[in-house]
Amino acid sequence: MNDHDHPHHGLPEPALPPETPVDAGSQALAEALRSSFAIVKFVMVLLLLVFLASGFFTVGPQERAIVLRFGKPVGEGEKALLGPGLHWSFPYPIDEHREVSIAGLQHIGSTVGWYAMTPEQALAGIEPMAGGTLNPIVDGYALTADANIIHTRATLTYRINDPIRYVFSFVNASNAVQNALDNALLFSASRFKVDDILTRDVAGFQEAVRRHAAQLVEREDLGIIVEQCVVQSAPPRQLKAAFANVLRAEVMRSKGLNEARSFENQVTNKAGADAESRINLAQSDRARLVSDMSAQAERFQEILPQYREHPALFAQQRLTETLGRVLTNAQDKIFVAESPDGDRKELRLLLNREVPRQRTEEAKP
Repeated sequence: MNDHDHPHHGLPEPALPPETPVDAGSQALAEALRSSFAIVKFVMVLLLLVFLASGFFTVGPQERAIVLRFGKPVGEGEKALLGPGLHWSFPYPIDEHREVSIAGLQHIGSTVGWYAMTPEQALAGIEPMAGGTLNPIVDGYALTADANIIHTRATLTYRINDPIRYVFSFVNASNAVQNALDNALLFSASRFKVDDILTRDVAGFQEAVRRHAAQLVEREDLGIIVEQCVVQSAPPRQLKAAFANVLRAEVMRSKGLNEARSFENQVTNKAGADAESRINLAQSDRARLVSDMSAQAERFQEILPQYREHPALFAQQRLTETLGRVLTNAQDKIFVAESPDGDRKELRLLLNREVPRQRTEEAKP
């Protein structure tokens, strides 16, 4: 380097300007700002810790959880399911978790065929006032196979057996189950007559709703199993009196038929018992007669040789035996033997037997 490279070489450096003195107000403001920044940093750290701590969640013993990161599940298949216990994920909106019950029963109701009710009325079981006509804008209803209108509602009980499919098959699987139940309720009502739904085949209609809902759920592959379906049906409120009269007539008809069947059973049972008794009596008489004839035939076979050996003597002995049996209780017995020459004998008897008097009680002293 030469001297031309340093034009100021050898000259004294200029002196720095003197520092401007800081007043007390500025110094206090600076101290306040430093304290505020420290507090803000502490609050931010605290908020960050609270934010991260909010990612902890607990999964119940009968539940499974699925963590979604930006809408996609973390993990695949069974690895995406978190078991019971304490877990952590990034808080929303980075992650979100959904808990799904795998053992508990889920319930969902359908009021697509029921008249309009407020939640308070439904909870209290109060039936709202019926208007002059049914209003299809607010009142739900169902059409039956015989073109009648009824109100019907159902409650479906189901169990989740595939949580992943239940969560990811649809945006909201419970809405899909709801739609399946609504469809099954209206479809089954169109296959039954009004009397069957209300009185005659209530259980059959309920089973039809459950079966059709289960078929729709299985077709959509929602990952659930239908356990039970309870259906409640009622006639239109505007025609309740007419339906009550029909029901009363149906009850009287059933009562008359039951009484007639009961009387029929009594008559047929009595006739059957009488017939059985007469048949048994006839069988008994037949058996006794056959037994007597057999005994007499055997006895005849036994005495037949005696008759063949001495016919006259045999006939006389039999006559004597017969007269002895016939005249056992007779007071007077007169036997007239046949004369040897075969002529008839005339026998005249005068019997003046006094009728025995009945004993009378002796006079009391």
